[in-house]
Amino acid sequence: MEPAAQGVRQTYLYFGVLTLLVYLLAPSSYLVDITTSYMLKNNLHATATQVSIFRLLTAIPIYVAFIFGFIRDTWNPFGLRDRGYFLIFAPVVGAVFVWMALSHLSYQGLFIGMFLVMLSSRFIAAAYQGLLALVGQERLMSGRLSALWQIVSALPILAGAFASGWMAEHLRPSQTFLLLAGLAFLIALFSLWKPAAVFADTYERPQARGSDIVGDIKRLFRHKAIYPAVLLIFMFQFAPGSNTPLQYYLTNHLHASDAIYGDFQGIFAASFIPVFLLYGWLCKRVSLGKLLFWGIVIAIPQMVPLAFIRSASGALWAAAPIGAMGGIAAAALFDLAMRSCPPGMQGTLMMMVEAGNLLSTRGGDLLGSWIYGTSPTHGFLYCVIAITVVYALMLPVLRLIPRELLATADGEANPLVEAEVLAEIAETAPSRA
Repeated sequence: MEPAAQGVRQTYLYFGVLTLLVYLLAPSSYLVDITTSYMLKNNLHATATQVSIFRLLTAIPIYVAFIFGFIRDTWNPFGLRDRGYFLIFAPVVGAVFVWMALSHLSYQGLFIGMFLVMLSSRFIAAAYQGLLALVGQERLMSGRLSALWQIVSALPILAGAFASGWMAEHLRPSQTFLLLAGLAFLIALFSLWKPAAVFADTYERPQARGSDIVGDIKRLFRHKAIYPAVLLIFMFQFAPGSNTPLQYYLTNHLHASDAIYGDFQGIFAASFIPVFLLYGWLCKRVSLGKLLFWGIVIAIPQMVPLAFIRSASGALWAAAPIGAMGGIAAAALFDLAMRSCPPGMQGTLMMMVEAGNLLSTRGGDLLGSWIYGTSPTHGFLYCVIAITVVYALMLPVLRLIPRELLATADGEANPLVEAEVLAEIAETAPSRA
């Protein structure tokens, strides 16, 4: 096997395993979030409002996730950079779960524990996403890593959707917490591996060079590429009607069982995977500009079929094509985010994207719920129209993206982007070591 091909495979293996572990442990994942909600409902007899407040407040660190990304870009723990964050904060998360397992289950204790887990895990997420984007930029493989990221991160979603219910029925809360602690300690153990394909000279290249704190803040706001990248992902996730209104439409309007909504979301998420695989092949042959444009065009009518569904079985049959229609756009948008990171500030931008994702999802769901409630007969149709309009408005935003970021396919050198990186770091204060 040629060294280059072996290096790519090693990079895939490293980020594939790391992505799986990070997303299995993520507090917002189905595995953690749904099992926690079952504890609140079944063990602590919390009301729906209390569960909602619990989720809202424990997610506060995600709303300000860019802070954790900025810390990742400016602090080098133990001189190990991203591996240092895994070695520090994965054991912290594990220790919190062990404490929760050994403590009496209460609403207050569960809240404190999950807030601490959410807080500590943001450092893990910042290091993971910052490293992913940095390697994607330096190795000219942001498209392939975006596809890998989306494929592997979908697996915990699917597994969590099914495993969380089983865990709630068969495991005591203490056993669940110990299982999650084991996953956290496994991330720390995995971080001891330092494959050359990922880490050789990674932090010495121009894309990794930052400035001082003031200089970094100035560069962040002057970096024009970040604005359309964050805005487009925000718009793509802002889908009024795809969550709570859809759940109520299926159960109340179409008289489907509660399980149908979960089945729909599972099929919807699974249908993205083959499209992400296709993106991984296409991105090496087609420029990002074309993939982004046509991906959004295909995604604009994505939710329209839902307006014509008249049965629960029809909804399940439609879930796969509806999901597949958004796959190219989703992978291309995260490809764009990685390409748009300022030198040395990959963690900051990627965590801005994560914060925007959650805020957009929650805000879109709130707006969609209000729209749905405006009309018992046509409320869901109005939601579908709103989603379609938001997606269509993404097309003019494409014009704000610097053309040079879109000009090349994955793996192709881009002299214009390389020159801009060198010019940007030359204008800053003395760079960090």
